[in-house]
Amino acid sequence: MKIALNGATTMHANLSTDIQAASRAGFDLLEIWSAKLYKYLESKTPADLKAEIEAAGIAPYSINSIEHITFRSDAEYAAIKEECRTLSRIAAEIGCPYIVVVPGKLPADATKEAIIDESVRVLTELSDIAGEHGVSLAFEFLGQTDCSVQTLDLCNEIVEKVGRDNVGNVIDSFHFYAGNSTFEAIDRMDPKKLFIFHINDAEDLPKEQLTDAKRLYPGLGILPLTKMKEHFDAIGYNKMVSIEIFRPEYWEHDPFEVAERAKAATEEVLGIGKHAAGGTW
Repeated sequence: MKIALNGATTMHANLSTDIQAASRAGFDLLEIWSAKLYKYLESKTPADLKAEIEAAGIAPYSINSIEHITFRSDAEYAAIKEECRTLSRIAAEIGCPYIVVVPGKLPADATKEAIIDESVRVLTELSDIAGEHGVSLAFEFLGQTDCSVQTLDLCNEIVEKVGRDNVGNVIDSFHFYAGNSTFEAIDRMDPKKLFIFHINDAEDLPKEQLTDAKRLYPGLGILPLTKMKEHFDAIGYNKMVSIEIFRPEYWEHDPFEVAERAKAATEEVLGIGKHAAGGTW
């Protein structure tokens, strides 16, 4: 299983630092935070970025992310499509296979059917744009109560209805737990449709008090990471895991130390790398 560093984990570091930190810690992959990407491209080119990543001995895996893609005004949605074109072009130029896309806020009067219809429509249209560049879209549900897609169960249903090879799921352990997704939803998945697995842990708080800032290194909190691994093993998923931790405390630490600690914690909790003891991981 390959391991990625997500740029959210080292939010205050720039993209070049993320590349070097991931390389030094022995990561295979990098999930590029889009704000860092745009800043980098103010003075450099996608070709520069591709060369820098290749020289570091890692590979780009995704660009994170296009936010709130559904339930937008006409003008907002036009901007979403333009961003998808821009990021798809850049992704193709640097050899990055995925762009993460996030559902919009939950409208006050939205039914499940309306959420599915809107999500399928938007994902289909954006997949056409991404597909022109050979790029795939990874749809990430959020466990917060104000998100229109809060569970893997619903996310699976939407992705299945889209029915495109270049549209799949993201599972984030924090959102899986906070939004009350079911393990049966993992069991029903085609592992080929799980494009990205974000791992993190969380403080021992009531779910209504959990926010992204309460995330922790894997193994330090109460998320059911071992059980998630067991269900991933059961469906034959062993592609990749990416460490995504939105904890302001960690952002103040040395990004090279954060990358090393994050990787070591992930390998230990999942039983991979030097902690591997058989099994598919």
